[in-house]
Amino acid sequence: MPPTMAGAERWKRDPVRYVIFGLIVSFFVWYYHFSAPAQRLLPDINPRAVLQPDPGRLHIVVTGGAGFIGSHAAMVLTQAGHAVTVLDNLSRGNAGALRALWDMTPARRFRFLRVDLGERAAVCGALARLRPRPDLVMHFAAVAYVGESMRDPLQYYKNVTVNTVNVLDCMDKVGIKQLVYSSTCAVYGNPESLPVTEATPPKPINPYGQSKLMAEEVIRWYARSKPDFKSIILRYFNVYGSDPQGRLGEYPRPELRAQARISGACMDAALGMVPSLTVKGTKHPTKDGTCVRDYIHVMDLISAHVAGMGHLANPPPLYNIGTGRGVSVKEFVDACKKVTGRDIQVIYQEEARPGDYAEVWSDVSKINNELGWRANYTDIEEGLRHAWNWRLLHPDGY
Repeated sequence: MPPTMAGAERWKRDPVRYVIFGLIVSFFVWYYHFSAPAQRLLPDINPRAVLQPDPGRLHIVVTGGAGFIGSHAAMVLTQAGHAVTVLDNLSRGNAGALRALWDMTPARRFRFLRVDLGERAAVCGALARLRPRPDLVMHFAAVAYVGESMRDPLQYYKNVTVNTVNVLDCMDKVGIKQLVYSSTCAVYGNPESLPVTEATPPKPINPYGQSKLMAEEVIRWYARSKPDFKSIILRYFNVYGSDPQGRLGEYPRPELRAQARISGACMDAALGMVPSLTVKGTKHPTKDGTCVRDYIHVMDLISAHVAGMGHLANPPPLYNIGTGRGVSVKEFVDACKKVTGRDIQVIYQEEARPGDYAEVWSDVSKINNELGWRANYTDIEEGLRHAWNWRLLHPDGY
C-alpha cells in the first residue's frame, strides 16, 4: 500500500487525531480573529487610489481619524463632498470606526493609511504619495489623558509636540499650506477668573496641557517663517455625545477604560462592563465639590472645525470651542443615570486625579461673532442620549 494511503488508513483507525487536529485549527482561527486586537488586523484602506473630491471641495488629511473625534470629523467632511485621507497608527483609535467610515463613504472620497506620526520619514513618504496632493491637514492625533500625562510626561511631549513638528515638516516638504489644529482648554490650567476667553493667560498644570501649548507655539513660529502658510488653532473643551443618526459613537477600548472620558465610563458602568463608576475629586472649591467643565457635543466640535476651515490666516487665529456653560461632574453623572435608566453604582473618591483643575468653562463670544458658529446641542441629556443609543446598539463596540 502506498505511504499516503497507509497514513489515511491510520487516521481512519484513530479518529481522536481528527478531533485533536480540529481543535488545533479552531484555536488558531479563534486567536486570529478574536484574541489579536482588531487594530492589528486592519490593512490600509484604498491606499493607491486617486481620490476625487466633489467640485469645489478639498482633499483633506485627518490625523487621528480612527479616534472618537477624528472619525466624526472624517464622516462630516466626506459627507460634505471632501475627500479624506486618514493617518492613524491605531495605538489609541478604533479600527471599527474606520470600517464604518469605509462602508458609508464612496470609495473615491476615502482612504486610510496606517502611519505613526512619530516616524517622520513615514509621514513625509505618505503625504508625498497621496493623489491628488492634499489641500489641508486637520490635525487631531494625540494622546489625551491628564492622569497618564502626569505619570509619563515624555510620552506626551513626544506624541503631541514632536509629532506636530513632524507633521509641519512633512507638510512643508510636500507643499501643503493649510492647517486646522485641534488644541485643548487644558492649556488654561486653573484660571483666575471665569469664563475663560482667548485672552486668558495659558498656565497649564499638567504635561498634556503643556505639550499642547508647546505645539501651538511651534505652529505660530512656523507660520512666521512661511508667509503663504495659513492655519487656525481651536481650543476645545470636554467632548462627549455621538452622531445623532447612530453611524458612529464613542467606544473606549478595554485597555484604556481606566482613563476614559466620564461619558464613556458612565456608559460602561450602565452596560455592566465595569462594576461601578468612580468620580475622582469631591473637595474642589466648586458648587458640589466635583470638577466643573464645559461639555461640548462632538458634532458641534466638528462643525466648529469645518467653520474654521474658512477662516485660516497667518498668524493663526485662536478660538475657544464650548457652550459657555459649566456643568459639574456630579450633574453630568446624574444626567447619565437618568438617560440610561440604569442603577449605576457611583463611587465618589475624595482624592482628585493628579494634574486636574477645579473648574473651567468658556466664553464663546469670539467664535460666535467672528465665525458665526454656535453650539446646537447644549442639553446634556440630549447629547448623552445620542451616545447611549449608539452604545445600546453596539455594546461591544464596532
